[in-house]
Amino acid sequence: MTVDSGSGGTAGFVRKLVQATNDHDLDALVGCFAPDYRNETPVHPARSFDGNEQVRRNWIQIFSAIPDVHVEVVRLVEDEDTAWAEMEHRGTKPDGSPHVMRGVVIFGVSGGRADWARFYLEPLQEDGGDADDAVRRATAAGRTP
Repeated sequence: MTVDSGSGGTAGFVRKLVQATNDHDLDALVGCFAPDYRNETPVHPARSFDGNEQVRRNWIQIFSAIPDVHVEVVRLVEDEDTAWAEMEHRGTKPDGSPHVMRGVVIFGVSGGRADWARFYLEPLQEDGGDADDAVRRATAAGRTP
């Protein structure tokens, strides 16, 4: 999906973020996030963080390990200052295997930058069993999915 609904607002932010990521422009990418940006990762709370310097550290590692990383917005919903972006990240890991992450990131945007996000982007798991297997694992005593 091409994000193109004007130059401003949340769609403008998402377009700028995707362009900076796909250009591998670290400074432009970090500039998409407010200095006091708050990233919440509800499924993995220990991964939550504050500040765009952690964004910089994360993307230094990603660009180094996945030099061909490419981001695509699959679906985008805007609501005033919030963007719900379903995204896919693709590239090649150092061992030659595919890097694929899919999920949703919800961004709170003001002044053309993200102030906060709720991050639900996860590595693709193609061989994890079907829906019945997943429910059994999630509900088994002493086990996590």
